[in-house]
Amino acid sequence: MKNGIDRLLTEPDLRKPLEGKRVALVAHPASLTSDLTHSLDALIASGLNVTSAFGPQHGLKGDKQDNMVETADELDPAYNIPIFSLYGEVRRPSGQMMSTADVFLFDLQDLGCRIYTFVTTLLYLLEAASGTGKAVWVLDRPNPAGRPVEGTLLLPGQESFVGAGPMPMRHGLTLGEMGHWFVRKFGLDVDYRVIDMHYWLPEGPGLGWPEDRIWINPSPNAANLNMARAYAGTVMLEGTTLSEGRGTTRPLEVLFGAPDVDAPRVLTEMQRIAPDWLTGCALRPCWFEPTFHKHAGSLCSALMIHAEGGFYDHAAFRPWRLQALAFKAIRTLYSDYPLWRDFPYEYELERLAIDVINGGPALREWVDDPAARPGDLDAMAARDEAAWKAEVADLLLY
Repeated sequence: MKNGIDRLLTEPDLRKPLEGKRVALVAHPASLTSDLTHSLDALIASGLNVTSAFGPQHGLKGDKQDNMVETADELDPAYNIPIFSLYGEVRRPSGQMMSTADVFLFDLQDLGCRIYTFVTTLLYLLEAASGTGKAVWVLDRPNPAGRPVEGTLLLPGQESFVGAGPMPMRHGLTLGEMGHWFVRKFGLDVDYRVIDMHYWLPEGPGLGWPEDRIWINPSPNAANLNMARAYAGTVMLEGTTLSEGRGTTRPLEVLFGAPDVDAPRVLTEMQRIAPDWLTGCALRPCWFEPTFHKHAGSLCSALMIHAEGGFYDHAAFRPWRLQALAFKAIRTLYSDYPLWRDFPYEYELERLAIDVINGGPALREWVDDPAARPGDLDAMAARDEAAWKAEVADLLLY
């Protein structure tokens, strides 16, 4: 299997259109070739005229830990080119930034989830290039969550930096495919192309993540494949008072953690409410004490997700429903629990974070409504999932 960057470097015909062009690279720590050379180093070593680079959320170095921790622009000390931050003073590339190159190579490892901000960064770059004659190429990489689709569609008017458009939480596309959808959906006038992967089999061994590829964190809390699979559910914890495991060694691999919630009791209630939503993984009661972030220094009762090994069923695992069920069980057992966190989230200052994350209030309202049943949320999501699959069916490259 070859990622887009490896094909670009080894196939002269692909690289030829870049000759005589000023080239920019959008990258992060997981932007690596098959021999673990960073894409910036490899492209410059290949002789291309790389004139600038861009870092998304968490920075080109991947050193910024949390949401709304910004990165400043800098000058690369080795190559003497500007490194622009797309998660600092701006999140949309400015005209001055765009003036530094003719072709923008986008080489980010994604997690296959709408809220992972690299998706929105791609849209913003395409919009900035639209109508300018600038080209955007995605050097495609695997979607580690694979092809399954899950969640309700983002509603009109609910767009944000974690909600680029009307897609479900787990979208099932690679970023190359997503770029094609953006161009079509928003009518963008841009020279867009994908350097597609060779021999990526989304339903083959690894079920999205090739078994022969090591894992490099695309962001500080994306530590392994288990996290990538669970993320379309566990990311919703960011909109709650419950810990998502930040400040531990296994962030975003837990359904929740809190000092005042009895995890085994919650698991029993989940099994009572919707046992079929627990399939495809194993859940294990555990304890942790975060060193920072929510509940820092407090012992938390938690449920660990194991979407890995013999416990994992790719077709059956539905992390968005699983996380929703955990919220529902907590609300049922602890009716007055202050579940929803009211704070500025990804530059959204008015809406509740859980609604920003889900692209609308439906999930929160379902959790808080004592009369709402699993079938209600399931029917809503199933309708949207089917609509999304039909909309993007002709864009699949693999």
